[in-house]
Amino acid sequence: MTVHPTTFTDRHIGARNNDAEAMLKTVGYPSVEALADTAVPASIRQQAALDLPAARSESEVLDELRAMASKNQPRVQMIGQGYYDTTTPPVILRNVLQAPGWYTAYTPYQPEISQGRLEGLLNFQTMVQDLTGLPIANASLLDEPSAVAEAVQLMRRTNKKQAHGKIVLDADCLPQTIAIVTGRSSALEFEVEVADLSQGLPDGDITGVVLQQPGVSGKIHDHAALISDAKERGAMVTVAADLLSLTLLTPPGEQGADIAVGSAQRFGVPLFFGGPHAAYISVRNGLERSVPGRIVGVSKDDAGATAFRLALQTREQHIRRERATSNICTAQALLAVVASMYAVYHGPEGLRAIATSAHDSARTLASVLSGAGIEAMHQRFFDTLALKVPGRAADVVAAAESDGVNLRHVDADHVGVSCDETTTGAHLATIAAAFGVKDAGQAIADASAGGAHGFDIEPELQRTSAYLTHPVFHSYRSETRMMRYLRRLSDRDLALDRTMIPLGSCTMKLNAAAEMEAISWPEFAGIHPFAPDSQTAGWRDLIGDLEGRLAEITGYHTVSIQPNAGSQGELAGLLAIRRYHQARGEGQRNVCLIPASAHGTNAASAVLAGMKVVVVATAEDGSINHDDFTAKIDEHGEALAAIMITYPSTHGVYDDDVRMVCDAVHEAGGQVYLDGANLNALVGLAKPGEFGGDVSHLNLHKTFCIPHGGGGPGVGPVAVAEHLTPFLPGDAAQWNVDGGTSAVDQGSASVVDQGSASDRVETPTGVPISASRYGSAGVLPISWAYVAMMGGEGLTEATRGALLAANYVATRLNDYFPVLYTGADGLVAHECILDLRDLTARSGVTAEDVAKRLIDYGFHAPTLAFPVAGTLMVEPTESEDVHEMDRFCDAMISIHAEMEAVAAGTYPLEQSPLRLAPHTASAVASSDWDRPYTREEGAFPLSSLRMDKYFPPVGRIDGAAGDRNLVCSCPPIEEYAN
Repeated sequence: MTVHPTTFTDRHIGARNNDAEAMLKTVGYPSVEALADTAVPASIRQQAALDLPAARSESEVLDELRAMASKNQPRVQMIGQGYYDTTTPPVILRNVLQAPGWYTAYTPYQPEISQGRLEGLLNFQTMVQDLTGLPIANASLLDEPSAVAEAVQLMRRTNKKQAHGKIVLDADCLPQTIAIVTGRSSALEFEVEVADLSQGLPDGDITGVVLQQPGVSGKIHDHAALISDAKERGAMVTVAADLLSLTLLTPPGEQGADIAVGSAQRFGVPLFFGGPHAAYISVRNGLERSVPGRIVGVSKDDAGATAFRLALQTREQHIRRERATSNICTAQALLAVVASMYAVYHGPEGLRAIATSAHDSARTLASVLSGAGIEAMHQRFFDTLALKVPGRAADVVAAAESDGVNLRHVDADHVGVSCDETTTGAHLATIAAAFGVKDAGQAIADASAGGAHGFDIEPELQRTSAYLTHPVFHSYRSETRMMRYLRRLSDRDLALDRTMIPLGSCTMKLNAAAEMEAISWPEFAGIHPFAPDSQTAGWRDLIGDLEGRLAEITGYHTVSIQPNAGSQGELAGLLAIRRYHQARGEGQRNVCLIPASAHGTNAASAVLAGMKVVVVATAEDGSINHDDFTAKIDEHGEALAAIMITYPSTHGVYDDDVRMVCDAVHEAGGQVYLDGANLNALVGLAKPGEFGGDVSHLNLHKTFCIPHGGGGPGVGPVAVAEHLTPFLPGDAAQWNVDGGTSAVDQGSASVVDQGSASDRVETPTGVPISASRYGSAGVLPISWAYVAMMGGEGLTEATRGALLAANYVATRLNDYFPVLYTGADGLVAHECILDLRDLTARSGVTAEDVAKRLIDYGFHAPTLAFPVAGTLMVEPTESEDVHEMDRFCDAMISIHAEMEAVAAGTYPLEQSPLRLAPHTASAVASSDWDRPYTREEGAFPLSSLRMDKYFPPVGRIDGAAGDRNLVCSCPPIEEYAN
């Protein structure tokens, strides 16, 4: 019997007390401390315990979160500028955002166990395609400005007519979009011109044009003529469009645009102080194989049933490395599902009604203000007004704020007001009064009662085409039906709420309920990212404290949480290195050394940072090949900018040469980027900033417990040494390519011992990475709560627990599937690579066959074929208990016996339970069973599976057929029926 857990650490770490002792006996060590002391090289061990506040209980931490939340001042948010208040239908809030079956799922690389979330994402794609009038959409991007940057790269890559022209941005684009695109251009050295395109296109060769619909000023643009002119000059066109407005406006695709991008935030996703929010991208035919990120496609399974998968998956899963134009690895899958279900629940009529209501509110306000002599800049608008108040803008904004409404301070003479689905007559009356309208309440009531309702814009700009015609957008109007639809989809998947997800490199650990609780509190979720600092002290206290704790954990001087994915953290860190060299007059340093075993995002991020990738060979033991490393430094010494190292290595081993590698790069004048993807094996034992790193990105969705959400949200903070601090990401709302940011209270970084975020004065001037100062702030309470409840000692115990779990699994399975790479005394770090290649050579059974067969045992597969083809990489994490690890090991040992049976000729390979896996309920129940093994062997290979058996909804999916015949929108309803 184990002792009843008494602390959060006891509840977070799966194997404690007697269970841990039994595991240690199997591994052959007397204690977890002894195990860690042997595994982790003494040369990198930190000398002191983590200097963090003592661990606190769940209730204490929730009380402290309540106290911080109370410092925030929720307002009626009418700032706009790409962010809108919205109502998350409670049935979606409870059954998606707050449901572990949705938020703990992993990216759907194993599609047979991901059919529910794949259908949700396919709904998202169909919604975007229909609303934008373009035939291909992906399954989400990170935020609107970075989606525009992706579209710009897509135009530069695919426009063969004008491959070397400039990119032209309309001046009416969102300011943060202009900042992000110009920031990316500064690294990649292509020309960007910002112009008032109402006056026509500028002179010169143009590769691509970016337009906004409606503009940030609120103006509705008729883009048809401008798009036609751009096409005549050989340019491609991207339109950044508000999805809700497209229920009323002619969509970009019908006006001739090549690409549409934007945000789905106002489709039921809270403001979250800036994120996470699902961006979208859709394209015309012919561009589908250049779309960044993931595309969900429709294929068939081995019985001919309709099945979903990630289409063009090889391109996305194994990013194009040094040939990359995008480093997107995760996106915002969970938030894309929320947005898609918002459309499913409301349907086309509901969305149009919401859009019309927002438009009516804007019209009513414009009418009342016009009667008081206050005119809008534009007479064609959807939901946003830019109002002329010469010299009075600050006073109007302050008056509205004092009465509980936030407006946009455009400049000294203009105020912006953005209406949305939550806008009421009382809100409009408050705004009118702030502008000086007398008896504002009555004036609004009279205008609302007497005014025309419906969309008031020129007929040629009004949408006439149908959208959201698929039955899925017409079938779930009642809460009962919607609840059951969401449950049905969730039941089709294997997420962490049902089973261990033993994914090497991805760290699928517990996302505790107490950690998750605060993110939907309105004092956190309802704050606009551009709200005044006086309203956001609680948020900034939390962020500053979290950044400081992460700095202590990593040994770095400064941390910025702005990057909203691990890939974006990589880019931020490399851009900091690049600008550091340039600031020192060493702009020629542009070579980035990257080991051959590295994840594809490393090379892709280096390319996007304007660096040249040079690959360093890997030695047989998985470490860096020293001879090749030395030769590459000698060859590129004066041009060396950095090396990117993953530590522990991508092979799951603590290489003992890491200090030597770091020292050699520093001696050559370069910087060391230590990829923090595997920080789960270091926290409390070693600090990257102390054993040679100059910069690291962290994955809060790995080490620090933010859930993966089926492929996002993620947060990828960047941590740097003191000399790189000035080059951390700047604020996109303040930044310009020449001078960085200037406002002293707007920085996104905090320094250890600097005090709370609300007190800080240091402002980085680096290239902004995300649309808002703090990126995906909405999920940061999760990591803050985890660190606060664990404390320094608990975090260290978690690391040791992860080492014990990985070595226990490695020890139990090594006689069946040899562990490919080990370090000191045959130990691994937090993960192990199981080598199947000999068995495959003897039996023909592949690692993919094993991955599919694991589904029959009720498991998500380990990481398949990375970093070595023909292998599986396993990471149990510290959260799994010994019973679940034993269940996994028993499954793998049983599969080993099945492989040996194939090798011995018991079954022909093509008719084996491995090659025909996974087994669906319909296959097992079929009267046509003609396989050379029993139904019981197929469905219940272990007797323990007879209770709570998971049956996948589809059999093995034909990926090649899906790629040959790309379909990425909802199939006809008959396909579902069949």
